[in-house]
Amino acid sequence: MLDLENIKAGQLEKGFLSPKLGYPVKLPYFVLKGSQPGPSLLVTAGVHGAEYASVEAAYQVAKLDPKKLKGTVIILPIINTPAFTSRSIYINPVDRKNLNRLFPGMEDGTFGEKLVYWLTEEFIAKADAYVDLHGGDMIEALEPFTIYQSGHAASHELAKAFGIELLVASDSEIMSFAAGARKDIPSILAEASGQGLWPHAEVERLRLGVERCLIHLGMLEGTLEPKPYKDLTEFAWLRSEHEGLWYPYVIAGDKVAKGQLVGEVKSFLGETLQQAVSPIEGIVLFSVSSLAMNADDPLLGIGA
Repeated sequence: MLDLENIKAGQLEKGFLSPKLGYPVKLPYFVLKGSQPGPSLLVTAGVHGAEYASVEAAYQVAKLDPKKLKGTVIILPIINTPAFTSRSIYINPVDRKNLNRLFPGMEDGTFGEKLVYWLTEEFIAKADAYVDLHGGDMIEALEPFTIYQSGHAASHELAKAFGIELLVASDSEIMSFAAGARKDIPSILAEASGQGLWPHAEVERLRLGVERCLIHLGMLEGTLEPKPYKDLTEFAWLRSEHEGLWYPYVIAGDKVAKGQLVGEVKSFLGETLQQAVSPIEGIVLFSVSSLAMNADDPLLGIGA
């Protein structure tokens, strides 16, 4: 485990953590200990191993000068190292589970459940604020947005500070931000980029968002320029009922009407198996860009 007390003020410490999870892992970490006392911010990425812009953004955050900080920033840039190294979408290849559907985890569960439990107890629960960086997975196109726990005012303020316009209030109890909010820790999940891409502009969007959070928390000097935001209180997911071919008729960022046909799933013989219809009026926050489709896979998500 990390020994924060023995890290000197104004210094960077980095290395690997090897928690006992029944499967060997080495998780990189960076600790930026400020020159003055202050709050602690936990930054994670790579909960989904193929969301590369988020991972690179976390590495860029680690380049901050700790001498300019108040408090401590802990950065875990690749939580799901088995998925990262195997280029696996959605799930980790050890137990075939989606880490961001397992929070707060289980001490005696499967690999993914143990990893999430360790992250929750050893890091999230001990932080004063938490930012989990994400993006569209390798087969997802995405409109940037930030998710926070519905009704948790401090998390909403942190989401506003991050600076992405679209803010999604969620009632989820099994995602990373929920684990933090459950312990009354301001916690958000910020999403940008996708489709296996990590362009500089999207990496910068996420890096600057973390920097804005540091200013908001009083950990970094600077003026926090207010940015416009839109609160979304509904997040509707459409899923495939069949294995086959996916033909989306909208893209991320499109506005759609309730009842609008947004795509079709067809059989391997080209026959229509499912017509995907929007259940709400809103904006497409993500859309799967893969022609290949499996039963129960997400097709797209719409925020309202």
